Amino acid sequence: MFDQTSRYARLPVLILTRAGADPIPYVARRFVPPLESLQTLSEEIVQSGDRPDLIASRSLGDPLQFWRVADANAVMDPGELADEPGSRVRIPIPQP
Repeated sequence: MFDQTSRYARLPVLILTRAGADPIPYVARRFVPPLESLQTLSEEIVQSGDRPDLIASRSLGDPLQFWRVADANAVMDPGELADEPGSRVRIPIPQP
């Protein structure tokens, strides 16, 4: 259902059943891992005009991995990663 590198790839697909209605598949809730469980690969300095996907591309080689960077910095809105040029962003070691 999801690409293998998606943050949702390992989550189970559940089915909501209601009387008289079609079953509705949905993805189980994803919990952000505790910060202490994520090892740091490096830190990036946010540049003017940066976006989460650019930071992930530059540091991890894949813009779609922006969510890993967001997790490592305890932000729910990935856009917050690039709010302050000059700030440091933690880059996690990619998990398999």
